[in-house]
Amino acid sequence: MTVLSGEKTSSTPSQSPNVSKCPPNKIIFDHGKGEYVCLETGEVIEERVIDERAEWRAFTPEERERRARTGGPITGTVHDMGFATSIDYADKDASGRRIIDKKAQLQKLRKWQARTRIQSSVDRNLAQALNELERIAELLNLPTHVREEAARIYRMAVEKGLVRGRSIESVIAAAVYVACREARVPRSLDEITKYTRIPRKEIARCYRLLLRELGIKVAAVDPIDFIPRIAHALGLSGEIIKNATEILNKVRNKGVTAGKDPAGLAAAAVYIAAIMAGEKRTQKEVAHVAGVTEVTVRNRYKEIIEALGIQEKMEE
Repeated sequence: MTVLSGEKTSSTPSQSPNVSKCPPNKIIFDHGKGEYVCLETGEVIEERVIDERAEWRAFTPEERERRARTGGPITGTVHDMGFATSIDYADKDASGRRIIDKKAQLQKLRKWQARTRIQSSVDRNLAQALNELERIAELLNLPTHVREEAARIYRMAVEKGLVRGRSIESVIAAAVYVACREARVPRSLDEITKYTRIPRKEIARCYRLLLRELGIKVAAVDPIDFIPRIAHALGLSGEIIKNATEILNKVRNKGVTAGKDPAGLAAAAVYIAAIMAGEKRTQKEVAHVAGVTEVTVRNRYKEIIEALGIQEKMEE
């Protein structure tokens, strides 16, 4: 019997009265028998432990991915939660060899698989909506957790019958906006509208509907959330991000930010911080990156420097 010690496994001994009698550094795991044994007393602390490690070895990430036999993770962004295995269009077998004589059969299997995965009107609705979600999320470069939350919100809307009589695109766009607001990911309604065929007014109406019917509460948009995105797009340093954040915190106490567009405030703060740090950018450049007009940047700029009393410093 070979006892392997000093190796970390996915299984750990459960807390039992015997564990406290043996020092933790004296407990070893016998992979052959699936037992935790104490070196000092020889007693079996736990038996029949399942070794959850793979029986194969891999030395590179590519080799690990190639040898793994598990499917993708369960995700709400796929209409069937990602349970089904897809028949790939690569037409290759498990060894990577190209399949030539069974192409027609594989094509028929793909067609029947698609039909069996979508059996009801709800499945068809979710399949169409979540494909649209993936398209919008890719264009907006949204992180995975925002996509998952948007899919969850849309599923709730389907369960409550909120999608009936409304455009799928408008509801999924509204769900994306709600998820962005919840996760404080700076994406404006205008940005989402730009990548859909639905008018902004209709998406805003669906957004208010989701908040009201699903009982979702979102915090007000914080202009500080837009600062890193604007600064990175302009190639500005981290010091400017810090200074722009301090500028907005100062003027917030003076009531300057109330009722103003968050993106416009962030753009003006970045513009001021860039000038003060000697990394000046034009108002046109800042406005283009922030998705606002030059007039908005100019007006917010004047209001902020007046509130801070730095007009003369900015004119130098």
